[in-house]
Amino acid sequence: MTELAIRGGTIVTPAGQRRADLGIAEGRVVEVADTVEGRREIDASGLLILPGMVDTHVHLMDPGPTEREDFPTGTRAAAARGATTIVEHTHAHPVRSADDLAEKISYLADRANVDYALAAHLWPEDIPTMSSTWEAGVAFFKLFTCTTHGVPGLDPARLHAAFESLAAIGGRALVHCEDESLTEVAERTLRDQGRFDPGVLVEWRSREAEEVAVAGAGVLAAATGATVTLAHISTPAVAELVGYMRQRGADIAAEACPQYFALDEREVEEHGPFRKFTPPARIRGEDEREAMWEAVRQGAFHHFSTDHAPSTAEQKRAGDIWSAPFGLPGLDTTFPFLIDAALSGKLPLPEMVRLTSAAPAARYGLAPRKGSLDPGADADFVLVDPAGRWVVEDSEIISKAGWSPYSGRTFRGRIEATYLRGRLIAEGGKPLDERQGRFIPGLGAKR
Repeated sequence: MTELAIRGGTIVTPAGQRRADLGIAEGRVVEVADTVEGRREIDASGLLILPGMVDTHVHLMDPGPTEREDFPTGTRAAAARGATTIVEHTHAHPVRSADDLAEKISYLADRANVDYALAAHLWPEDIPTMSSTWEAGVAFFKLFTCTTHGVPGLDPARLHAAFESLAAIGGRALVHCEDESLTEVAERTLRDQGRFDPGVLVEWRSREAEEVAVAGAGVLAAATGATVTLAHISTPAVAELVGYMRQRGADIAAEACPQYFALDEREVEEHGPFRKFTPPARIRGEDEREAMWEAVRQGAFHHFSTDHAPSTAEQKRAGDIWSAPFGLPGLDTTFPFLIDAALSGKLPLPEMVRLTSAAPAARYGLAPRKGSLDPGADADFVLVDPAGRWVVEDSEIISKAGWSPYSGRTFRGRIEATYLRGRLIAEGGKPLDERQGRFIPGLGAKR
């Protein structure tokens, strides 16, 4: 008899789905069987049992400008909406060294409601010290090919050097791909024209800038043997380019984010800074939207993340399209969005689970403890009512942003409860704020 049995539900894993019970003891899955008895039992009849989402691209601004977001609030949003593990990195107070990481781990004690790993940002002058930062336990290095959020872009020579170091230490990187020279010239031209209309965004951060940077990153990854994930791929053409680079021997993976499936390119003209993120939304019609989903079904994308980068409505309104902060809130809506996509037939439920849990956990060395419901894994799971509905309303957004680009949309499937290591951390859409989250050292950590 186990400590806790989740009975009568349908367990969904990348291998398929079946009616089964889940047995839990000491915070881990110990049994998956037709019948499991526990000293304490929870009736999950009619519900789906999903592994908690492993969200590997999150910005919580903590420490930093915490009026935008902090760890307690952001991880409450994660818990309520089914993300049980996150990988966080903030631009405002970046981790750049082993000492920075140790300081942040200490600072975050008792501030997290879900488990978390931490990533480092890479400045050009930090390339020689990547080894010590990796061994300190970061999950990956965040690299930019264009200066963004105050983080300097790496030109091809510096990117090559970073990839060489990455390959030598067996590290991981997440790369934001937009070509600096193209974005710089576009910005200068648009400003010289006196343009302040929201439409400048898609001309400034162009499709070509993303494709050029992705191609360069792919060539350098193949040349060095580095393991690289390319952040927030925005079009089917770029996803196809990533696939081509893999065929050439590059160990690169394409990260997907819901905004590139849900939001249209022209929305920025109406919503202005509330649609300012980069790369910006690209969809110009239903054919392009369907092509994105077809790319998912064909395996072009390795996993989904949120790229949660919130600002309050007041902060978004305070600036014009040039000065307003980049980013969208996403922790409140990404897993619900993808559950809806699966229940609506855009992709099979088991594949949705792979893309949101198993694949990101494996990419960053968090498996087998995270992203799975196999015996031995942490008992991180979500109970979902597939017949339920959730209407997104700004008043229900837990993130400090207080708004969502999906406000007014109805998602199929309703998250009823979230468990972290067998402990209830959210129920009925309400997080418990118990601060049970633990730091997870990265692959390079000396244990």
